[in-house]
Amino acid sequence: MMSRMKKLLCLAFALTAGLASAQGKFPDGTIKMIVPFAPGGGVDNAARLIAKQMQTGLNVSIIVENRPGANGAIGGKFVQTSAPDGMTLLFSASTHALAKLVTANPPYDPWTDFAYVARVGEAPLLMVISPNLPQTKLKEVMDAARQNPDKWTAGLPALGAASHLGTLMFAKQGNLNLATVVYKGTAPALTDVAGGHTQILMDSIISLQGMAKSGKVKPIIVTTTKRSSVMPNVPTAVESGFPKFVTESWYGIWAPKGTSDDRVQILNKAANEAVRQLTKSGAFEQLGIEPITESTDEFRKYTNTYITDNAELLKGAGFKPE
Repeated sequence: MMSRMKKLLCLAFALTAGLASAQGKFPDGTIKMIVPFAPGGGVDNAARLIAKQMQTGLNVSIIVENRPGANGAIGGKFVQTSAPDGMTLLFSASTHALAKLVTANPPYDPWTDFAYVARVGEAPLLMVISPNLPQTKLKEVMDAARQNPDKWTAGLPALGAASHLGTLMFAKQGNLNLATVVYKGTAPALTDVAGGHTQILMDSIISLQGMAKSGKVKPIIVTTTKRSSVMPNVPTAVESGFPKFVTESWYGIWAPKGTSDDRVQILNKAANEAVRQLTKSGAFEQLGIEPITESTDEFRKYTNTYITDNAELLKGAGFKPE
């Protein structure tokens, strides 16, 4: 009898240990990181840097997959409806956080339908205009857009993106009635500005600096309080006479709601370590990204404050969700 009891206890112990081992093995396969915008933009570039570095820390492959469209909602919906196992992640920016404020019928609640994993960096916005335009200073651009509003249109890579908020801020600071057109990401908007079809674009310096440095678009200002190290000859809006024209783009990682906290914390630790390594190697600096390492709670609190502040900006601009 005792022998049988011992066997049963040993079997139970083995099963329990095996289950714990299986549950504790994470990640256990290829992670899919969804970017809800077209390739080539600031979000996409930052995602690929982070994914490549996180692979090293987690010892698994991370595939970046672009799912653009519907102002980021197509990619967001894909992640929201994925299994909450930490193997499918969303890499996005303020666009995701503000989806509920800028979209009339969002397919999900960005504040409650996702688990906050990590905020990894921020970058100044760069304002560029078409290269054939004569203006070279911020005030000149404002004056021209005010005097001939029918000749000036600003491109928006996405509603609710940092570029959108920066454009609203620009219009407010210049007292402008500025027409806008929404694109499916930065790359197509930048192409139209380079071709003179759209006159103004504001987006992260990550995605615009290449075309600006080559002369294919004309840089006007950056939107942080100090100049960017990657384009030190471009003045800030502050030094151009507009002290309240300060904003930035930021990037984060989310998982589906219901992902276990243990797995979220593993991903948070891996993301923070990736940021540290990318900062150490200089890879972040080359793109113009300021590194951020935060806990999941700090990420959530930051987002809540960001939402509150920008809800006021959108309301003041008379913006109505589309």
